[in-house]
Amino acid sequence: MNAEIIAVGSELLLGQIVNTNARFLSVQLAEMGINVYYHTVVGDNPDRLRSAIQIAEGRADLIIFTGGLGPTKDDLTKETISTHLGKKLVTDENAMKSIELYFERTERIMTENNRKQALILEDSFVLPNEHGMAPGMCLTLNERTYMLLPGPPKEMEPMFLKFGHSALLGKMDRQDQIVSRVLRFFGIGEAMLETEIEDLIDKQSNPTIAPLASDGEVTLRLTAKHSIFETAIELINQTEAEILARAGQYFYGYDQTSLMLELTKAIIDKGWTIASAESLTGGMFQQEFTTIPGAGSLLKGGIVCYTNEVKQELLNVNKHTIEELGVVSAQCAAEMAENVAKLLNADIGVSFTGVAGPDELEGQPVGTVFIGISLKGQPTITEKLHLGGSREANRIRSVKYACHFLINALKKTQNA
Repeated sequence: MNAEIIAVGSELLLGQIVNTNARFLSVQLAEMGINVYYHTVVGDNPDRLRSAIQIAEGRADLIIFTGGLGPTKDDLTKETISTHLGKKLVTDENAMKSIELYFERTERIMTENNRKQALILEDSFVLPNEHGMAPGMCLTLNERTYMLLPGPPKEMEPMFLKFGHSALLGKMDRQDQIVSRVLRFFGIGEAMLETEIEDLIDKQSNPTIAPLASDGEVTLRLTAKHSIFETAIELINQTEAEILARAGQYFYGYDQTSLMLELTKAIIDKGWTIASAESLTGGMFQQEFTTIPGAGSLLKGGIVCYTNEVKQELLNVNKHTIEELGVVSAQCAAEMAENVAKLLNADIGVSFTGVAGPDELEGQPVGTVFIGISLKGQPTITEKLHLGGSREANRIRSVKYACHFLINALKKTQNA
């Protein structure tokens, strides 16, 4: 199949929301072996939507729509497609019952326009909405498939994964098994990683290798096709082994994991606890750490120590260190990490001090960062970074580097 994704909604064109649906669907379709050649965004206007459909029909045999299935007058995706295809809109009784039960359960008055959400294209396959009201639908007509999905990602994503995915597989004449795996790297740039595996990329055919960089990280998506699933897995394994033989020191995990998630796993494996002392990051490490389920039993707490006064009086950083070496120094980072671990009785102390920007500090340029790591029974480690990005980017990357350094440090204690 060759696909086009049409996102419907004037709010997308106005920049009020970001079209994350297209990205999500493109990833899912690529893993199914469906080629996505075009993304289209069109406002809440029936004439322009009809024009977009006609253009898509000339270049795709699968058209997926997101948005415009709601109860208001500007939600007109179903109505426009109904007119265009000459298909009636009929009420799906299961959806109608679900909508009525929702209003009964929440003790709210159901306005008449909510009935519109239960309408589907005649003869279409219904995709139930377990996280909202308007169902999705899938209709094949004249050897072309039209799939309609709701706009809110919290409704669209689970609907596609649970119902839309299998509906499309049933329409595909496919003999190959498609297997995809994402390798995640940190501490190496996209250009450097590509240089390390340039010959593998040049000769790629099956599996394919697709690099992608984001927020200081690099991912490689490996995708293999074969009629036998186990053979496709083996093709992936062979290519992965070649890549890791060259860049394995930067590899940290697979698929949808994150540095913070891998760090929490490593701490759980040790049965340890952690505390943080944060200057330039202002509590960002603790904030990100607590987004991981189960982190509550690992994080003892932390101290945000932006001023020299707090570093000295609350965190017990030596006065001589601050006056002679400065707060942007390895010694300050070491004392911060050691002292926060002692004060909060944690097995691990991690600290952040440096220059986020926009101005230099203590003669140090923007992007100079020191990270301190204190592990129970181990000498304290300090790492110096030269980041030099925007203020926010420097803070985000500092947290990611701390995770990276901590994961490696914990691995060494396991191997010791």
